[in-house]
Amino acid sequence: MANPSSHPLVFKGRGTGWRLAHRFESSEREWFDDGWDSLAQADSAADGAAPAPRTEVSEERVRSLLSPNDSPDIPFEWSINPYRGCEHGCIYCYARPTHSYLNLSPGLDFETKLVAKVNAAEVLARELARPAYRVSPINIGSATDAYQPIERRLGLTRSVLEVLHRCRHPYTIVTKSSGVERDLDLIAADAAEGRAMVFVSVTTMDAALCRRLEPRAAAPHRRLQTVRTLARAGVPVGVNVAPIIPFLNEPEIERLIDAAADAGAASIHYTVLRLPWEVNPLFQQWLQAHVPGRAGRIMARVRDLRGGRDYRAEFGSRMKGEGLWAQLIAQRVDKACARAGVARRAPLLDTTAFRPPGDERQAELF
Repeated sequence: MANPSSHPLVFKGRGTGWRLAHRFESSEREWFDDGWDSLAQADSAADGAAPAPRTEVSEERVRSLLSPNDSPDIPFEWSINPYRGCEHGCIYCYARPTHSYLNLSPGLDFETKLVAKVNAAEVLARELARPAYRVSPINIGSATDAYQPIERRLGLTRSVLEVLHRCRHPYTIVTKSSGVERDLDLIAADAAEGRAMVFVSVTTMDAALCRRLEPRAAAPHRRLQTVRTLARAGVPVGVNVAPIIPFLNEPEIERLIDAAADAGAASIHYTVLRLPWEVNPLFQQWLQAHVPGRAGRIMARVRDLRGGRDYRAEFGSRMKGEGLWAQLIAQRVDKACARAGVARRAPLLDTTAFRPPGDERQAELF
């Protein structure tokens, strides 16, 4: 793998400029500057950042949409991701390595080369109609944000919600986008019958840090406004204080929980930073580029949370970490939630009203 320090890694509006080779690459690329590229970047970026690469979207007709989950760390059995890749560009995103299966880089490609599952609603209806299907709340957006910017144009998440609404199927949504407000007509109606909940991730209250950490996600104040809007519409809202990154957003734990509670959040959830596969070098390069004075301390504490390693994937500890520092974070979250009067668990959703596609109209006659 080529040395990341020689790459043009700062692009305005992107989490990384590094087209890091994925772990299945059969050949190795090495960056070489012949002088022309450096001159072009210098001419086009007075602020020291090269112009951001444009987002490319390709269409895919999938054969299945529901992804099963067998992890005891995750409280849902099925998930849906209408898109592959995510334009939000969060540098810490644990889903970045999934782009390797597309023969694309988990780095820059993950946030600029997106795939839209254009037949998502059609496939979902077919899967829900199978005789063997057993209803369980479906999570939307567990890997890539279902309300990332291209959703405004393509509307695939909206089409998925329409299927779930017609079938009276319970679901949860995880997002960093205020775009979820667009679908409040469906979400609020389902929430009123105990079948919908939204989780909004709020990582930091520091707008400058947010722009570098999550460059195309909604601003912190806008996410809290979304929490408030959903809560006022009767939608149960959980706020994800995630991921907690030592010495970066970790000092904000109490402030984030207080702000979430003030906005109307019903519950608080958290995870600590995860660095699987290619996320590790990408995140460490980001630290060197943006907070070099704290990079060593941050990684030392990350390793304290992971038994001395950069990452460990064992069930039971991968989400919250292990050891003394993991215990201290858990105590801080619990105490802050108790003071703010918010729950640590989300309410259960109703599964009894589900009607498979094709049965909805017949059910309305009785």
